[in-house]
Amino acid sequence: MSQQKSPKKNNFKNAAMLSGIAFEMGIIIFLAVKGGKWLDVHYQNEKNIFTVIATLLGVAISIWVVLQQLKRIKY
Repeated sequence: MSQQKSPKKNNFKNAAMLSGIAFEMGIIIFLAVKGGKWLDVHYQNEKNIFTVIATLLGVAISIWVVLQQLKRIKY
């Protein structure tokens, strides 16, 4: 007989993974915005185009990271 993990352990592991997703998304987007603002100041850009581009890129990356983690969750 093969040993299976109890449902409680899987549920706890899944809950821990899901709770960390929000923090990871926030950190990725925050760093992207800060990087975009720095680029706008560094290149003296008045229209904040680097901030907009970096923010959209940060959101896209964070969604990709979330999707990769959701694939690993076992039900």
